[in-house]
Amino acid sequence: MAALPAVSDFYTVNSYYQTRIVLHDRDTHGETLQALSAALDLLENTRVQAIIGPESSVEARCLEVLGEKANVPILSLSTSPFSSPNPYLLQIAQDETNQFKGIAAMVESFKWKNVILICEDTANGREMATYMVTAFQEKNIHITYTSLISTSASNDQVLDELHKLQTMQTTMFVVHTSPSLASNLFSRAKEVGMMGEGYVWIITSKTTNFLDSLGVEAIESMQGEVGFKSYFPASRELHNFVLKWRKEYFALNPFMEFKELDPNGIWAYDAVFALAMAVERVQTMISQLEEHVMESTSKDLATIGTSRMGAALLNEMLRVKFNGIGGEFKLMNGRTISKAIEVINVIGKGDRRVGFWMATGAFTKEIGKSNPSSNSGLEIIIWPGGTLTIPKRRRLRMNGKKLRILVPDFARFPNLVQVTVDPRTNLPTASGFCGDVFNVAFNALGYGVGIEFTRYSYEDGRSYNDLIDNVHLKEFDAAIGDITITTNRSRYVDFTIPFSDLGIGTLARNANKSMWIFFDPLSADLWITICSFLLFLAFLIWFIEHRSNEEFQGSTRQQIGTTLWFACSTLVYAHRQNLQSNLSRFVVTVWVFVVLVITSSYTATLTSLLTVQQIASKEGSIGFQSFSPIAEGAVFNNLKFADFRMEKLNSSEDYVKALTTGGFAAIIDEILYIKSVLALYSAADFSLVATAPTTNGFGFAFQKGSPLAQEMSTEIAKLREDGTLKALEDKWLYGQSSLMTKDFSYPSPQILNLHGFRGLFLISGVSMVLALLVSIVYLVREKWRGKTKMQILRCILRTSANIHVQDSDVNQ
Repeated sequence: MAALPAVSDFYTVNSYYQTRIVLHDRDTHGETLQALSAALDLLENTRVQAIIGPESSVEARCLEVLGEKANVPILSLSTSPFSSPNPYLLQIAQDETNQFKGIAAMVESFKWKNVILICEDTANGREMATYMVTAFQEKNIHITYTSLISTSASNDQVLDELHKLQTMQTTMFVVHTSPSLASNLFSRAKEVGMMGEGYVWIITSKTTNFLDSLGVEAIESMQGEVGFKSYFPASRELHNFVLKWRKEYFALNPFMEFKELDPNGIWAYDAVFALAMAVERVQTMISQLEEHVMESTSKDLATIGTSRMGAALLNEMLRVKFNGIGGEFKLMNGRTISKAIEVINVIGKGDRRVGFWMATGAFTKEIGKSNPSSNSGLEIIIWPGGTLTIPKRRRLRMNGKKLRILVPDFARFPNLVQVTVDPRTNLPTASGFCGDVFNVAFNALGYGVGIEFTRYSYEDGRSYNDLIDNVHLKEFDAAIGDITITTNRSRYVDFTIPFSDLGIGTLARNANKSMWIFFDPLSADLWITICSFLLFLAFLIWFIEHRSNEEFQGSTRQQIGTTLWFACSTLVYAHRQNLQSNLSRFVVTVWVFVVLVITSSYTATLTSLLTVQQIASKEGSIGFQSFSPIAEGAVFNNLKFADFRMEKLNSSEDYVKALTTGGFAAIIDEILYIKSVLALYSAADFSLVATAPTTNGFGFAFQKGSPLAQEMSTEIAKLREDGTLKALEDKWLYGQSSLMTKDFSYPSPQILNLHGFRGLFLISGVSMVLALLVSIVYLVREKWRGKTKMQILRCILRTSANIHVQDSDVNQ
């Protein structure tokens, strides 16, 4: 309806325009097939150059392909985002997903942690739910439940869904539905008492944009709700158009209740203005081109090719920019730019503005003014029940009932979980490590709700999966204890974050070692190499030192003993002889460095050999807990125990007996069970020798959608951070051995061999050979010099003797 006066208003202002657009309207009645049929008729018979509409996202996507094939721009009034980029599909209406980040920011600013989403059970509703989930996840807000309600749901069906939502405890709802479904939903919600104090309802523009079209009863049931609404800045043009709209509406419908102009009318009005501007520009451009080719007297747009006109019209539409009744009109990548979204509060017979959500990511009371925080950027909100107090985190509403907690008590690991009777109250209570963690975390929430523990004993083949089924079927509110988090179980219940170590461990009995175990850390070739270097070192030190160092002199037996003692003492850094030659000192320094590296590695390997049970070298069975999910699926496959027999065990006593009596190489179980065994029995006899991150640890199980899972997870995280969780573990599991390795593998330490130390021996060997060569050179040089001196002396003596003989002859 708004498009028709838009044509008249545009050409009244722009009377000098050479073109005139003509509107051909079709009523699709909201039917996709009728929309497609109408579009084909307009394109083939009427030969339209552009299509304005439709409002439905389904119809828009149906015409999306048609517009691209026909090269005709489609000005969509749908608020849903496009599924794929299409240059001929232009989104004139504001994208409704822009408000989802604002809703998430509001929930975060009021410190609400859990919300329930309510959407239509349609393709578009499910898609929008996905967008909202993403926005909330970015703010670390938990989606307790997503409720999908059919658009044709009856009152009884809506009531059934609301009763279901009531059991989930969360009182923070975000509603994204059509106005008709929203009207039915809120009327029924008021009937069941879900519109009173403590509840929070946030509605999207899909409802608030058409709030004026709802009846009085629907508005009364929505009191206190907060909504996000498309914003149109006040202007003289908008005011004048609304007055004109009201006048024409009363003229046409004098006996009908007046309905305000909805956003679709404003967007359609501006779309006509933009289209008329684009058509004029295209016609002007074509006219200029024709003047250069031929004289043309026809200005009829129908004579221009549809393909040529569509492409030109699309380009001009993307360039159009003006201030319309809906604010600034400008397309960016085929979409309108939304700078602000109005935040309203439903009060009385309508709504009042409490602020704006800006595209910059902040709330503000007035456009152009920013606030330091999202919360202070809004006016005071009147919440459901007429209260001004911001609704806090919901309290558990048990209606006088106690929280029913199921506790597995299979009498297997009593220090982990057990149910005992309190002698003062004569009521069952959970104890052990798992029970204490739950009690401390739940008491920290401060709900003041009574708890009724029920013992779940091993009878008639019961298992942990049966325990999960009891919670899933809502026979109990939760289950606590040594319950492993698995993918399959998570489909039926909500788990808290793990409060135990992740993964599995290997329990083995400490082996009796051989009296010659100290030889095991080094391989035979490494032992031989070390001995060879010691002998070479002894010879080299003797060769360099014995001529000048008195400590290396004496009888042959004494020299051999001294040099061998010196070489061997370097292994323990106990050499006492003073070295006089710098060559000797250099060689010994390099050798001592080699000895340092070897002894350090030797010590580490020997420690592992003395502590870790050699599972790989054993023959026997691998035991695992009969109730454990270890033997299921991928967990078992990742363990790679194909060469072992897997046998089931039931309790900590079975573990100890299996390892003590023999026949079992090791026990595979979750780490907390292994720690429990080590706490109950002597840690000197058994060891936790390996771990693998193949399971998710223990968690508390709650009914699907229960906010307790998220809130208990927060408290468990706090217990871990402040050290309380570690203190509880020490209380119940004190005495466990330390983890020897982090990666799961057979825990046989790597024996040290020559290959790993060849670089060190190369350095030491080169230094020894160089020292030997230098010392030989010095020795040869000294002997040569000594021999030369003797020869010269002999020559002198002989010459002197000859002279003496000759003098004697002369005298005679």
